[in-house]
Amino acid sequence: MLKQKTPNWPQIALDSWIFAGEVSAVIWLRSVKLLMGGKQAEEEARLMVEEKVSANLAFLPVMLQGGIMQSPERISARALAHYHRPVLANRRRLGGEGR
Repeated sequence: MLKQKTPNWPQIALDSWIFAGEVSAVIWLRSVKLLMGGKQAEEEARLMVEEKVSANLAFLPVMLQGGIMQSPERISARALAHYHRPVLANRRRLGGEGR
């Protein structure tokens, strides 16, 4: 995602659009897995809840690392970067990439 030092709104908008596509793919892949039922669906549901709780608990400390005087652009870029990592990992895991 954002690799530049000073984030700008056009780049954040593009990164958000790409992120939304990745999130949609994860939702679809998870839905398929959950609809199949069985032990794998139960494990996926448990994992989904654990990941969401973990990512949200880790969010505030990550945001505070930059101090309280961060620009809105920097906060937005940090939030996207924080949530992008687990979404990308889930897309790869659920889509069978990297196996």
